[in-house]
Amino acid sequence: MKHCNHCANTSLNSGYVEMMIDCIRTNQVCAEICSTTAKILSLSYENVDDLVDYCKTICQACARECSKHNNEYYKSCSDACQKSVEACNIYLNKTLSA
Repeated sequence: MKHCNHCANTSLNSGYVEMMIDCIRTNQVCAEICSTTAKILSLSYENVDDLVDYCKTICQACARECSKHNNEYYKSCSDACQKSVEACNIYLNKTLSA
């Protein structure tokens, strides 16, 4: 979430906003879904697999989008999103095997 917000803000300040629209939007959506998913998971609410799967999908999209750009903050965001995808997979695999 923190990486996505930083990446979006950096893109907004880059002077290339029009060129970075897809990246900015993806970063913003990813940050929001990660935040929401973390909050709901902290409540130990049941039946959140679809939310976690959607979070995984958005994180994958964000990782792909950020990997298109060569700056360090984009790489950092892409790496963080990939780690989130892995965490979602672990969560989903545990709930499927339970």
